[in-house]
Amino acid sequence: MYPDLYLYVEQARARELRADARRHARAGQVRAETRRRAQVGEPGAGLERRHAGGSVVRALEVRLGWVLVEAGLRLVHRYH
Repeated sequence: MYPDLYLYVEQARARELRADARRHARAGQVRAETRRRAQVGEPGAGLERRHAGGSVVRALEVRLGWVLVEAGLRLVHRYH
């Protein structure tokens, strides 16, 4: 594989990993705040939960996308 293509793919993966880490951190903060509100007894504490709604589906889409990118780069490298 060409070094510049490999570097580009790795940089894109790093961006996605950082974004995923931020999403997980935010979800943890929301869960902690919801738990705190429930302990204090605030009304409607559980109603404000934010669900990742399809985070598993999104993760599979991203994984499939990277599989396709890698397969395409391997084909380009093999037949170029």
